[in-house]
Amino acid sequence: MIKYILVLLLSTSFVIGDTEFAEPAPSIVEPRKVVLSIKSADDEEINHVLSSANNVLKFYGPENVNMRIVAYYHGIRALLKKEKAIAARIDAMMQVNVEFVACGNTMRTKGIKEDELVDGTEIVTAGIVEMIERVKEGWVNIVP
Repeated sequence: MIKYILVLLLSTSFVIGDTEFAEPAPSIVEPRKVVLSIKSADDEEINHVLSSANNVLKFYGPENVNMRIVAYYHGIRALLKKEKAIAARIDAMMQVNVEFVACGNTMRTKGIKEDELVDGTEIVTAGIVEMIERVKEGWVNIVP
């Protein structure tokens, strides 16, 4: 009997609620605007950013999200074609309209040429400035 009561109490103490959307609710007309950055060359950190981005896409639906992922500093490694496993993930995310952006300053500093980047990558003058401008436009900066 005590076990039954304990199980009942434990099972009712964990209430899972739905996320309440802020207005306007996400839609094709009013998508959530999300910008993330990759600044580390560490595989675990790169994959964490990509997984977090993927979780956002799954939750809202890719049609309800505008997403840009900016790579700068050591994180530029994530956008190199030669990093095949990461490049495959990036290519898949590009298929659902996630935009990937490379920092031109980092490319110059590291001697990276445009043709070394995953096809479809946009290059901007400064990755950190890209982040500032998107936030200023109302995009949400997610730091996983």
